Amino acid sequence: MVECKSVCQLEVANLKGLFFDIDDTFSSHGKITPQAYQAAWKLYQTGMILVPLTGRPAGWCDHIARMWPVHAVIGENGAFYCMMKNGKMRKYYTDQTHDKEDSTKRLAAIRREVLQKVPGTDIAADQPWREFDLAIDHCEDVPRLSHDAIQRIVDIFKKHGAHVRVSSVHVNGWFGEYDKLTATRLYVRQELGMDFDECNERFVFIGDSPNDEPLFSFFKKSVGVANVQDYASFLKIGPVYVTKERSGKGFVELAEHIRSGR
Repeated sequence: MVECKSVCQLEVANLKGLFFDIDDTFSSHGKITPQAYQAAWKLYQTGMILVPLTGRPAGWCDHIARMWPVHAVIGENGAFYCMMKNGKMRKYYTDQTHDKEDSTKRLAAIRREVLQKVPGTDIAADQPWREFDLAIDHCEDVPRLSHDAIQRIVDIFKKHGAHVRVSSVHVNGWFGEYDKLTATRLYVRQELGMDFDECNERFVFIGDSPNDEPLFSFFKKSVGVANVQDYASFLKIGPVYVTKERSGKGFVELAEHIRSGR
């Protein structure tokens, strides 16, 4: 991963929206701090479009879209986005050709192999609320796995032909042609009526881990919280900018920079 610029160099005058990861970007050590949540509210109240992009399950995303100061949420690493529209929940799927029944069978085989061949891991506690992917816990509710163990999990997913991404807490795998960037493009086109390639510089993305790599690669204004450096060995492409602070404090740092420059 190449060296990043300081987030204080980020031009924010014409920003329209902020896309952000949740775990260890918006949250800190598994909790969302009052400071981070207040920072999101302050941006929301200025009219800034706020959309979290997460590997978390559909069940969580329903709550987030209803209760948080956000305009939509992209879930399960881009399988869908959901939002409140005219007072009702609406969900839009990224890959309309996806064979969910076939994927479920193939993911079950991966699940068995991972649990058999990678000691110390487990299925993520939030798996029951997922629609599309399989999440393997590598540190959330199990002792932290080594990078070698995480790589073995990644290799098993790839052997079965699945897409796979490593987050700060899980290894997520799925079948279907989508990722966080695919869903972001769909949201911007359908809900904002904008060509994402043409309006790239109107948006900023902030994240922390390898499952954010498609966004780091695409966004001209991509930001990593300081702990993105922990995953340098997993990242081929990192963010353009980086905060001084880690996790939620880094999110607050970016939010304050945006508010001061608009």
